[in-house]
Amino acid sequence: MGTAPGGETVELRVHGVSGTSADGILDHPIVVRVAGDQHAGFYRPRPGTGEAGGAAPGVAVEAYRWGALTAGVAVRTASMLLLLPFMLGNLAIWLRPTPRDRFGLLGALCRLLSATLTVSFILAIIGATVNLVGWQCVPYVECRAGRSYLSWLVNLPMGPRLALLSLIPLLALRMFWAIGARSAQAFEGFRPASPEPKPSELTESLSTPGFWEDERITSWLRHIHVGLGAGVVDVSLLAGVSDGGHKLLGSLLLEAAAGLVLFCAVLLCLPAPASPAHARRLLRPLWATVVAVTVLSLGYAALTHDVRAVVGQLPGFEGMASGLVASQGVLLVAIAVLTLSGQWKRPTGTIPLLRGLGTPLVSAMSVSVAAAFTSTLVFRVADQLDRGDIPDPIRPNPPSFGPLEPPVAYWWAALAGLTALLIVAAATAATLVLSRRRRRALAERVIEEDYPHVPPNAAARLGVVRETVAKAQVTEELGPMLVVFFVISSLGLATVALDLLGIGPTELVARLSGTRSGIGPLAAYVTDAGIWVLSLLVVGLVILGISAYRSTQTRRLVAVLWDLGTFWPRTVHPFAPPCYAARAVPELAKRVTALAARGRVVISGHSHGAVLATATILQLPPTTLPRVSLLTYGCPLRRIYARLYPAYFGQQALCDMGERLGWRWRNLWRDTDPIGGPVFEDHLRGGPPSCDNPAAGSVDVRLSDPRAVTIDPADTVPPPVERHWPYHTQPEYQAAIQELIDRSSPSSGNSPTGGPEPAPP
Repeated sequence: MGTAPGGETVELRVHGVSGTSADGILDHPIVVRVAGDQHAGFYRPRPGTGEAGGAAPGVAVEAYRWGALTAGVAVRTASMLLLLPFMLGNLAIWLRPTPRDRFGLLGALCRLLSATLTVSFILAIIGATVNLVGWQCVPYVECRAGRSYLSWLVNLPMGPRLALLSLIPLLALRMFWAIGARSAQAFEGFRPASPEPKPSELTESLSTPGFWEDERITSWLRHIHVGLGAGVVDVSLLAGVSDGGHKLLGSLLLEAAAGLVLFCAVLLCLPAPASPAHARRLLRPLWATVVAVTVLSLGYAALTHDVRAVVGQLPGFEGMASGLVASQGVLLVAIAVLTLSGQWKRPTGTIPLLRGLGTPLVSAMSVSVAAAFTSTLVFRVADQLDRGDIPDPIRPNPPSFGPLEPPVAYWWAALAGLTALLIVAAATAATLVLSRRRRRALAERVIEEDYPHVPPNAAARLGVVRETVAKAQVTEELGPMLVVFFVISSLGLATVALDLLGIGPTELVARLSGTRSGIGPLAAYVTDAGIWVLSLLVVGLVILGISAYRSTQTRRLVAVLWDLGTFWPRTVHPFAPPCYAARAVPELAKRVTALAARGRVVISGHSHGAVLATATILQLPPTTLPRVSLLTYGCPLRRIYARLYPAYFGQQALCDMGERLGWRWRNLWRDTDPIGGPVFEDHLRGGPPSCDNPAAGSVDVRLSDPRAVTIDPADTVPPPVERHWPYHTQPEYQAAIQELIDRSSPSSGNSPTGGPEPAPP
């Protein structure tokens, strides 16, 4: 029966992405919150107003709504768009093929690469303010003409002017700090009851106690990144004024600032301290050094009035930008080599979607997106200051107007971004065309199996179903991503040497062609086109952010991407959007444990909610598990997560979870679903189970969709194609709920695992 002796049986529904409402999850118009808060809460139908839609007899239905963690606040959703490179940088480490990281080398490399993302943003702000405005524009009459907001700066000597403008990137660092700290207070810091793990245990498996407690690591990294950014500002400022004033003092300060940057890089290579006290012992001297060096650098620049003016870039800035690109290229190569060497130890099972190269691929994507953001900022500022005409070595400005030239690295970034965009578009189109026959053949087999006898008047409807099944198989076609990875990596490596030599794309073409007319201007126009394409893409993201601020619907659309990208803890980049699972998983585990103490619990997870449900079950105490069952539907565990994150959701992890539950697990799936699929069988029917236990073969339950292609005599239209939603309206759903309830243990007695179960309150 539905109700266990001495308590209630609860079906706990967990929704997927896009911030579904509580009444939508429960399929009931009147709901009340019974636990949690406005960010993430547990809801039930108001007593006396009827049962939830799809409820089994005698089963109380409860919904966990976590969507507000990512889609609830407009300002947060809009700001997340600006944090996209940081999110990709943090995501990369979780795509590795194996969970173990010998000597912590891969983690150190990913942290260093993520640090270069912070440096690239700070350098871009320095380039737009200190370099373009303070050094290249204000000294020239025609550049500052008609601009009262800039003309007053000419009254300041170069040293004080650069010191004043250096406050802008420092304020940007303060903003990044505020975003990271505030997000930690809002969503993280939900401490689980389990003991704090050792640093080496944090990446072992999803069942590791305290896996989702990332506040300690995030706080540690946040301090280091802010210190690193401040050190970069100090180095840029001191390099610009090093030719004037007290040379010995300036040289000593420059060495101290460079030492600060190096010290922060060394700290990033070390694991996070195991205790807050140990962290404070290291951070106190770091912050004392940051404050001292920054204050002294600003003071030295403000007191230096005899800086020698040099036409062109701020002294040292071109080298810093080129050195950053070179560092990123070297780190990407090291990450790729280390990841490839780990392929030999990859667990057997499903072949990863990215062939195990997810970590270097997404790392390269993070660098590319950061380059798009930063180059857009620099070029748009230069375009504004130059009144619409960005100069280059082939088309220089008149001497009286100022050079207003961005560093060579940004020109190469624009050209590489345009090339990568064209290749992505071409590869995507080719994939859709080349895979169409294969996808249609699979759809034909599904049609023959589900609808063997169809009258001629249903042929049109059958065609719609066939096309729907074929389109749903596009998820498996991610091969072009490998092409993009190699293209981005090759372009990055090829331009490192040119960046260090200070040769831009237009100048390179001019040198190779032997003339500065004809091919040279054409190359300049192509590069300009790349700049504008990148700018339009970034501006489009800004517009999307503004729309997310004003429109709830747009905010939910943006949140879909963030639900997938911010699932993992922030163990690499502290300025990435907050990890909502750091609250959702421990909160779900606590609620399930409390409900299981009073009766049986069936966790019902739809789409991404199935991933949260899985992570929750892996965190439950052994004494709770005998009274817990799992129902998933529209589930991407095997189809997407096991292939993207083989180290954490691979075949062995899914089999272990089935054993942990005693195989009280049912998974409903449809061929028309573009996201969900089977968990323990591939798409070829009749394939062997993925686990040694034969019970794994009974987990997946395939649903025909639609129910029929003909019109029922009592209806006016054929049954709809359900695709990804809903599932709870199907009779198989209620049957699975009842079966799982009957198979779970009551609220008293002994656990099958051998441990005593807590008595009901």
